[in-house]
Amino acid sequence: MVFETERLILREYAMDDWQSVHVYASDADLVKFMEWGPNSEDDTKGYIQNMIMTQRQNPREVYEFAITLKQDGSLIGGCGLHLEGHSQATLGYCLNRQLWEHGFATEAAYALCQHGFRKIHLHRIFATCRPDNTASARVMEKLGMKKEGVLREHFYAKGKWQSSFLYSILTNEFVEL
Repeated sequence: MVFETERLILREYAMDDWQSVHVYASDADLVKFMEWGPNSEDDTKGYIQNMIMTQRQNPREVYEFAITLKQDGSLIGGCGLHLEGHSQATLGYCLNRQLWEHGFATEAAYALCQHGFRKIHLHRIFATCRPDNTASARVMEKLGMKKEGVLREHFYAKGKWQSSFLYSILTNEFVEL
């Protein structure tokens, strides 16, 4: 499965992607808002192996893709939709810090939302971000997602209880570009 946008190609992971993924997955500053990381090499290899296994699911419940630059094929991040049942999915994205503030996360997330609503026939796509992660909140808002509220201390990670902003968009709210 491959998606092409104006500047990106979203494609399935392959095992030899682990080193490119590890560049950002091991970056402590990048993953400070994530539930996971920073990754060891074994963590990153295990993640890639798991994502390759999800490609064979039938029916498929996890759609995780490498984000690559169309101009040179370099892997710059990852994004995914995880089906949650009842025609809903969680959206996630992670991008190499060197490429932040260029609109790549929004471009990749938009392509996944489009696929989710038009091909998988989802009713609702939702996403979360830590309250201090204003860049991620901006991506969700650019997609047309609405802030539903705060999930107060709903998971424990990195030595403390974490809260999240919850955003969502419904199929009838999604605007095609």
